[in-house]
Amino acid sequence: MQLATLNPTAPNLLRFHPFQQPLLSQKLHLPIQTRGVNAVLNGGGGGSGFLSAIGRAIEEEEYRKARAEVNRKGLDSEGYSVEGLSIGGHETCVIVPQLKSAFDIGRCPSRAVQQNFLFITHAHLDHIGGLPMYIATRGLYSMKPPTVFVPPCIKEDVEKLIDIHRTMGQVELNFDLVALDVGETYEMRNDLVVRPFKTHHVITSQGYVIYSVRKKLRKQYMHLKGKQIEKIKKSGVEITDTILCPEVAFTGDTMSDFFLDPRSADALRAKILITEATFLDENVSIEHAREHGHTHLSEIMEHSQWIRNKTIVLTHFSSRYHLEDIRQAVSKLQAKVSAKVVGLTEGFKSMYS
Repeated sequence: MQLATLNPTAPNLLRFHPFQQPLLSQKLHLPIQTRGVNAVLNGGGGGSGFLSAIGRAIEEEEYRKARAEVNRKGLDSEGYSVEGLSIGGHETCVIVPQLKSAFDIGRCPSRAVQQNFLFITHAHLDHIGGLPMYIATRGLYSMKPPTVFVPPCIKEDVEKLIDIHRTMGQVELNFDLVALDVGETYEMRNDLVVRPFKTHHVITSQGYVIYSVRKKLRKQYMHLKGKQIEKIKKSGVEITDTILCPEVAFTGDTMSDFFLDPRSADALRAKILITEATFLDENVSIEHAREHGHTHLSEIMEHSQWIRNKTIVLTHFSSRYHLEDIRQAVSKLQAKVSAKVVGLTEGFKSMYS
């Protein structure tokens, strides 16, 4: 693995291509169940009884949707699966299996153990608490040591933490620890790199953008035939540009400030943005959200003009919310953006359950 800092002033300038493709949200049609209507007709009820039956039918439909949400383990978008748990103050671990990557480790859900790369955004326990178990479980199953990325300021403490568990448990805990700073780029494999971006929590934090690496033939050679291109290539001339395309971005806990930071632009045009939305309604003020280093849904809506992602995955909802609250919040944001908006709802319950 190679650690490097990309120089934007280099002659072979990395070019980025924004992804903008409006996705139409589906309209929901709630069927009126005949069982409720028949009950009214059999009872000979009047108008108020009929409205009551409609209300019961809608409530039953809401319950059916809520149960389906409970059973849903993740979502698929832009060729990636996104799954995991993210409940504010309890645990956060978001997994993208196609990238063999987990973002934060929460309480180390079993699905995270299969991921070779782990990206830690900050040192709060609900985001890093499962780290020793993650490393130990991979060792137990004779899997290769994982690569764990952390903000540089916590590297020494993470090493001490794992050393304590080695001593207490008298076990080997093998892993590769990478202190990756904002502005640095790490090659995960020959077609994937990762780069942190600055986020704004109550302690030092950072998000991550994973890029695909592609080669594109330079313009001056596009008119040539295959044999001519091959000849030039064999002469040692560089005929392609390296292009980084932002695929998946993960913020972790943060205030909304990153939306306005030009250095975070890649996070806002990745195919998928996984971002926190801890507070969703007027019962909690924006000031309260910012005081605790979090983002309010209304702030995302306010900054929606900067969003160029194809999919937005909202996470880290406060445990005070139900599935119905999250669904309503998703609908509010969906009306503001062309991106597809979804909520990561595993672990949340319906108000009807």
